[in-house]
Amino acid sequence: MTANDLTTIRETVKKSSENLTRWLTEKALPVWFAAGADLVTGECFEAIDLASMRAVPVPRRARVVPRQIYSFLEGAKLGWAGPAGELAIKLSDWHGKAFLTDAGYFAGAVDMENRITDPSFDLYNQAFALLGFAQIAAAPPERRASAAAQALNLLNFLFENYRHSEAGFREAQPDKAPLCSNPHMHLFEACLAWEVISDDPVWRDLSDEIAELALTRFIDPVNGGLREFFDLDWTPMPGDKGRVMEPGHQFEWAWLLAGWGQSRNDAGALIAARRLYDIGWTYGIDESRGVAFMALNDDFTVRDPVARLWGQTEWIKAAVALARISTGAEREAYLADIPDAVHALQIYFKGVPDGLWHDKLTSEGQFLDEPAPASSLYHIVCAISELSAFAKSL
Repeated sequence: MTANDLTTIRETVKKSSENLTRWLTEKALPVWFAAGADLVTGECFEAIDLASMRAVPVPRRARVVPRQIYSFLEGAKLGWAGPAGELAIKLSDWHGKAFLTDAGYFAGAVDMENRITDPSFDLYNQAFALLGFAQIAAAPPERRASAAAQALNLLNFLFENYRHSEAGFREAQPDKAPLCSNPHMHLFEACLAWEVISDDPVWRDLSDEIAELALTRFIDPVNGGLREFFDLDWTPMPGDKGRVMEPGHQFEWAWLLAGWGQSRNDAGALIAARRLYDIGWTYGIDESRGVAFMALNDDFTVRDPVARLWGQTEWIKAAVALARISTGAEREAYLADIPDAVHALQIYFKGVPDGLWHDKLTSEGQFLDEPAPASSLYHIVCAISELSAFAKSL
């Protein structure tokens, strides 16, 4: 790569960051504040209809609420002028009132009247609750102590009821297979967020435990790919289900392990992160559509060619993370991938009202006709935030 090529790529990355940040703060967040949330009641909604630009009256999932808390607070840091702090506090209060069960965990969903429609325990939902508490603790100073207490209460519940004898957490009580890497990924994310704002060693200890679990169990020791489903002893789930590897999660774990590995000076984690990225980029990007698709088998053949929006955001985050920690030609290669990943994401913004998006792109290159899911906003904001911080350093 020549010096002129590198300069062009840097300028492209900076411009892409500026454009995405402007789209987020001037288009997306205003739409999701106006139609996707209710400041009076402190509630948020599952999706926005692309035609009417109104919230879809369907049950609200617990995982969406902390994601929206993150999205509005992080969006404010990026320049959104709306009442992010007030909305985040109200969303957090509603989340606790509507979803927290007497048992001590967050239920799966509530209907439009705030009646629980899915009372089941899901580790994934608890992971996002912990992330949401971290956002609240980091934002309004008066809520730091209460958010920390709520997070530790939930974490203690998980330790007491769902702790795995080896490492990590079980999915059900009594035990039920498969165990899953995905909720642990978001627990890892939540713990890393808590490390930034808390001196309690429980968060750092759990971060390290999950990282080690990923490096020794989730990631295949032969091909370096990260699996999704496991038996009760953390060996790959028998049969076809144990073969699943998702390109988006190769990227997402690469992003997390790159950050953790850098903070811990762990060369093994950085090597693993680069291999995960390589797998996602080499086998998980459809050249004809230019997007990351849903799933591979463990021999890296295509398993599910549908491409969802969130996979593109994780591609951006991983490319940024690895460019940040790399030097020389390796850094240039990651840097050159960022515009491709940004373009992949922007494909989902075409043909819809400003601030909304498509979610699923078929193998034939057609988008499914469905509302814009609120859950995607968290992925989008995180990618834009990571890109923005990196672009400022170029």
